[in-house]
Amino acid sequence: MNTEQSQYLRWVLVETSHPGNVGSAARALKTMGFSDLRLINPKIKQVTKESEAIALASGAGDILESAQESDSLASAVEGCSLVLGLTSRDREFGPPALNWETARALIQETVADQGKVALIFGPERTGLDNEHLALCTHRVWLEANPAYPSLNLAQAIMVCAYTLRESLNSISKTELPFAIREEMADFADPAAVAAMLEHWQAGLEAIGYLDPANPKKLMPRLQALFARSRLHKEEIDLLRGIAKQMLLRK
Repeated sequence: MNTEQSQYLRWVLVETSHPGNVGSAARALKTMGFSDLRLINPKIKQVTKESEAIALASGAGDILESAQESDSLASAVEGCSLVLGLTSRDREFGPPALNWETARALIQETVADQGKVALIFGPERTGLDNEHLALCTHRVWLEANPAYPSLNLAQAIMVCAYTLRESLNSISKTELPFAIREEMADFADPAAVAAMLEHWQAGLEAIGYLDPANPKKLMPRLQALFARSRLHKEEIDLLRGIAKQMLLRK
């Protein structure tokens, strides 16, 4: 794996509680050749400056110093055509589920086409919730002991970083047919899909199809439908055009 390949990967930690996990994550990423660490709404602000984070980074202080901290997951995944939410919990709704082996192959394809990928890891105690997964193209789980599938946050990152390094080392762009590379480049990022869904919700309310006082599961079902569809950028424009027309009838 070269530096150019690693720049297409974003490692996103959501609402992390323990500074030690942030430091350990930085160490794992640097050891495996990755560097783009994003911290979304950590429980301790400026967590990378905490002594425990610095101690457990153990020489990966540069990764901590360059880590981007914000309160917006949407901004962290902006521009990414592939966004993988790591969680072992099954959901009634949400993006399609993949095992890690399949996800790695998808990452290979995306990086080979110079597409950006985000890997999202949730809070230590609760993991990713439905709101986080709404910004993911896929839900991914790591194969583990079914009786005890729980991994420490830093351990999960190391497993993913190590195996992903192996996968990226084998990339050959010529192995991907041009038609596949062309199609992957046109995928809309999840932030654009989420904004389109907000537009549709307003439109459906405007025409009386969605009752905001009793929405039931309409929007989660639509969200799951669009997640399975892997929408392209021009399809987002088409769907927003429909929403605009719905709003004009208000």
